[in-house]
Amino acid sequence: MAFRKALKGTAIIGTGAAAALLGLSQLSEYRKTQARLAYVAAEGELKQPFKDELPTRQAQLSTLQDTEEFDVLVVGGGATGSGCALDAVTRNLKTALVERNDFSSGTSSRSTKLIHGGVRYLQKAIMKLDYEQYMMVKEALHERSNLLNIAPHLSAPLPIMLPVYKWWQLPYYWAGIKMYDLVAGGQCLKSSYVLSKNKALELFPMLKKDKLVGAIVYYDGQHNDARMNLAIALTAARHGAAIANYTEVVHLLKKTDAGTGKEKVCGARCRDVITGNEFDVKAKCVINATGPFTDSLRKMDDGKNTNICQPSAGVHIVIPGYYSPDNMGLLDPATSDGRVIFFLPWEKMTIAGTTDTPTDITAHPIPREEDINFILNEVRNYLSPDVVVRRGDVLAAWSGIRPLVTDPNSKDTQSICRNHIVNVSDSGLVTIAGGKWTTYRSMAEETLDAAVAAHRLGGGSSKTVGLVLEGGQDWSPTLYIRLVQDYGLENEVAQHLAATYGGKAFDVAKMARVTGKRWPIVGNRLVSEFPYIESEVRYAVKEYACTAIDVIARRTRLGFLNVQAADEALPRIVDIMGKMLDWSDKKRTEELEAAKKFLYLEMGYRSRSEQLTGTTEITLDTQEVAKYTNRFHKFDKDSKGFITTVDVQRVLQNISVQIDENALHEILNEVDLNKNGQVELNEFLQLNKQTRLENMIIDSSGRRINYPSDTDTHTHRNTHRHTHRQTHTLTLGYRTDRCSH
Repeated sequence: MAFRKALKGTAIIGTGAAAALLGLSQLSEYRKTQARLAYVAAEGELKQPFKDELPTRQAQLSTLQDTEEFDVLVVGGGATGSGCALDAVTRNLKTALVERNDFSSGTSSRSTKLIHGGVRYLQKAIMKLDYEQYMMVKEALHERSNLLNIAPHLSAPLPIMLPVYKWWQLPYYWAGIKMYDLVAGGQCLKSSYVLSKNKALELFPMLKKDKLVGAIVYYDGQHNDARMNLAIALTAARHGAAIANYTEVVHLLKKTDAGTGKEKVCGARCRDVITGNEFDVKAKCVINATGPFTDSLRKMDDGKNTNICQPSAGVHIVIPGYYSPDNMGLLDPATSDGRVIFFLPWEKMTIAGTTDTPTDITAHPIPREEDINFILNEVRNYLSPDVVVRRGDVLAAWSGIRPLVTDPNSKDTQSICRNHIVNVSDSGLVTIAGGKWTTYRSMAEETLDAAVAAHRLGGGSSKTVGLVLEGGQDWSPTLYIRLVQDYGLENEVAQHLAATYGGKAFDVAKMARVTGKRWPIVGNRLVSEFPYIESEVRYAVKEYACTAIDVIARRTRLGFLNVQAADEALPRIVDIMGKMLDWSDKKRTEELEAAKKFLYLEMGYRSRSEQLTGTTEITLDTQEVAKYTNRFHKFDKDSKGFITTVDVQRVLQNISVQIDENALHEILNEVDLNKNGQVELNEFLQLNKQTRLENMIIDSSGRRINYPSDTDTHTHRNTHRHTHRQTHTLTLGYRTDRCSH
């Protein structure tokens, strides 16, 4: 209330009095933070039982089964659950964590990839005089600074441009962004600044010029979310936490409290999803950190509990990197329906999102075509008309479920909580729900404080502020140079390894095989256009990867960047993992099919392919498919998976045929259904389009193309590679009739 009264007394929000108040409100927090950082530094390096080598997953399962009783059992391996495990184990509490899927397999790997305080939340806090939202932004900005410091290899500051198209908006937005800097205080990454129209276009040339008056640039953080989540979990494991993915809770264990006569949660019956083996894990305290599945565990505790989770789906798309500058993001503060859209460079691609629509809770959310098109339309509104935003340029798309919650402790249980809630049930189950990626650490600290108080665990206060995560200890901006010099890796690959594994990149490099080439000496790529190498698959198994999906989605990010490239890499990934994990032929086939289904449904390949053809059926029999696939590869000599004008010109030159370049572009544009400048095999086959393409070339040149024999040995080999799983349906060789929704 004091905050509201103070602001009401000011003539203009954000003037000297408000600024002074904001500054004073940070002083005590700043001093506390400095004291805690000094405490961590004074403590020196915390005890790490597994500093050199992580225990295997089987060893972790054995620890879960053999330990008489843990202090804390965390259920859920997302960012918050992993954060709780790390907070608990560094308080010297005996800690366990189980996750029914893979670490970061849910919402934590499907974010906007930003580490931010939330500009829009600050706007609401000021406009509505909402102290709770102000404190939420303030906390997030503190955590943003901490996260950038403890994982410098996985995160970095990112300038974000806010284009302005009306003169009156320039001072309005400038005041709001400056307030954002002010709230951050000493933890402000870099000061925001105003750009003229010409300077804005110089930095972001794709921007729409018409009516642009200028722009404002501010700074937030960006990270590799799945790898960050994994780093938190692995850091907990190195400090002694017993963590296991693919381990689900079957039901909670309870015992009667001798003093009160009430039933208390004392652990969980768990099942190894891979082997089916069941076992009990006993613990003094069980923490529910299951994100969108919060209510499932709450109802295991008490079937009468009402739902508190209000799930909301957020869809993102990935498009080629040329849509945005290498190091400048874009914020659309007011979309056509009042939402906020970010347009950001990420992993040399461009990510755009997000939507915010009510959804059902599912472990396998699927991006909707209408959401993808909504994002594309919003992107078109801000880019120059010269930049044609094509549906076919969407390389991947995904949906993440944001677990908005109502507070069960509140009298108004229908009101959505804008932050997070921590609740201790009558039986002692501690639930942490809601919140943001950025504030995972403070949420974990608050949760453990509540758990320690409720269950009298001891262990002292949190020690995670300033605690460097897996890979961050030995990282430096020039680490990649040593990788190039010491191991003979390509420069791009070395940079990728340093940015993904930090100081652990050397362990990955040591596992790399010789290429047999003059350069690079080691490091065979999984696919030619991405810097992921085969040794990362081997290292992923050490990081508890159990499936091919774990590798393409979370140990590497290939599935999130380009579904077609991920599909091409799958056979080699399955082969490497199969040898390391001793998979049978049947298991390898199952892994391949499961990963293809993941790409097809959850990573947007279905939407892409249906947009590409408008149908899932190819009107060709098996012999025709083989025949026209052979002919496709007459054009696609490099086995890229698509045909361009250059490929067609090469074939025509071989038979001494010349076609006007503009005419050739028009021909391919008619065949190119998804308008991405490439004719893919699906397009080539659909409705016997090969015949149309051939006929159009004949019409333009007056000569017929004479192909070599369809039984040509080289072509036959390529044909087998692309058609051995042909099922008369489009995309990835995955049968659409197996997909049931």
